[in-house]
Amino acid sequence: MKSNFISLSLLAISFTCYSQTEKKLFPLKGTEGLMAVHVKIQASDHEGKKSVMVVDTAQGITSELKYAKLRELTFHNGTIEVELAGKPKNTAVEAARGFVGIAFRINGGDTKFECIYLRPTNGRAEDQVRRNHSVQYISYPDYSWERLRKETPGKYESYVDLEVGKWTKVKIVVHDGTAKLYVHEAKQPSLIVSDLKHGERERGAIGLWVGSGTEAHFRNLIVIPRD
Repeated sequence: MKSNFISLSLLAISFTCYSQTEKKLFPLKGTEGLMAVHVKIQASDHEGKKSVMVVDTAQGITSELKYAKLRELTFHNGTIEVELAGKPKNTAVEAARGFVGIAFRINGGDTKFECIYLRPTNGRAEDQVRRNHSVQYISYPDYSWERLRKETPGKYESYVDLEVGKWTKVKIVVHDGTAKLYVHEAKQPSLIVSDLKHGERERGAIGLWVGSGTEAHFRNLIVIPRD
């Protein structure tokens, strides 16, 4: 009996150590380890917290290929947690919403990736239809938000309470062909994507993603790979 107890204890300790080894923390207090792809990045201080600022450099509404990509990190399944804040730039067009989120499974050539993001200005809009578009899934390059909304209205976007430019905790749990978005440390997901468009086996980098006309901040990125 004592032998079994010791074995179970050692197993629990081993599992804990393994989990701690797998957990990867990126404070994001500077730009080290990041590669800018169609964005400008710099160390910043937002609402009293050190962070990385990621800003869209284009004019008007342009391609969704905009992120600060983490170097030397390959992701397939697991959990991505981050604190982020987004708002439209002062020079942004009226349609800008402060789009901010996480791109994942980015391939080596930056030609395809999955992405889940927030539209902060929609979270407390007076128009209920805009509120319903507060969070969004896209799959670059073939499945833009326009196509997904037209072909499957309401399936890849949903509502969650958001404030413009305020720090927001986000968690994305990815398993094979499914991704779930949790906001504000909620126990239930705000969005469930059950058919990631690039399939179950893709793996690649993680990116701090912004949309057109956006100025965003990111801090405390935690990645827990599951395979």
